[in-house]
Amino acid sequence: MRERFKGAPEVIYTASKTDEQSLEIAEQFLQRTGRAILSRVSSSLQARLDEQYGDSELEWYPASRIAVLRRGPQPERKGGRVGVLTAGTSDRPAAEEAAVVCQEMGCTVHAQYDVGVAGLHRLFDPLKRLLNEYDVDVLIVAAGMDGALPSVVSGLVDIPVIGLPTAVGYGMGGQGHGALVAMLQTCAPGLAVVNIDNGVGAGVTAALIANRAESQRTGRLERVQHTAETAE
Repeated sequence: MRERFKGAPEVIYTASKTDEQSLEIAEQFLQRTGRAILSRVSSSLQARLDEQYGDSELEWYPASRIAVLRRGPQPERKGGRVGVLTAGTSDRPAAEEAAVVCQEMGCTVHAQYDVGVAGLHRLFDPLKRLLNEYDVDVLIVAAGMDGALPSVVSGLVDIPVIGLPTAVGYGMGGQGHGALVAMLQTCAPGLAVVNIDNGVGAGVTAALIANRAESQRTGRLERVQHTAETAE
């Protein structure tokens, strides 16, 4: 139902559920929609998924610990283009979570990792590639520690930037708190911020922006129909 109204898929957050609960919900999703997306998958749940579902049905993303179960075709390509940047390799799990969600919403994703402000020279070529070669509609920028990269990027580009703070860091302001506050306090306009490690939220927001941009490009603006037919 959410996907019909919102254009965004349901994601099963497994961290607060038992393995049995997650498996039961996933099977219900598979039977109803042909797809189930599970986030924050534990090692024990991964083993259960491997046992219960074959390679033909299970797609596993180890960095982000996301699993996608599928009985049917791949998502329809909607043409949206999303760029993903991370400050460091440690930010990749949250960034990949966002990227997987974007792909499941029909977007093409181009990712560049480890381009943070500690070595600012690393940023410019990947950023130019995303803007000029891939012509992305929106950027997701993941960073922990001081959380500076999204503000820097937002000050350099003319497209929306989604800041994704990650729970990377230690001591005062560690576990993503410093990164979140830094992004919220940005003076660079055009930067929106999600919560710490909220890759799903960043991915959904980016995909909605990118797919709407594509529909405007092609003159095929798709409007959600809040009618009885939609609710059936």
